[in-house]
Amino acid sequence: MFDAIQHATAERDAAVQVRRVQCLSVCKRPTTVAVSSSDGYTFLFGDLQPEGAGAVVSFVESYRRSMYGLVPWRERGEILRKGMVARLPPVRWSPEDGSAPK
Repeated sequence: MFDAIQHATAERDAAVQVRRVQCLSVCKRPTTVAVSSSDGYTFLFGDLQPEGAGAVVSFVESYRRSMYGLVPWRERGEILRKGMVARLPPVRWSPEDGSAPK
């Protein structure tokens, strides 16, 4: 999966970093991919196969264009809709009422 995403990303955008991590603690949902940024939400997608690399790269493109990385559900590939594990708020963002950014 790493090689497939790295290859697909390199063809589209050199500014995106693709890194291996040893474990994301999602043992029951391999292969798992995280998409994150310093000021945006972090998304975890599991149960992925190398054929889904294009959906991940398309998601990353939408993620980069959106506010706080909040990609509309309809812009996520079917494999990512089914594989959603978690959406975590940005580390630097913590409103009192817990609501999403506007």
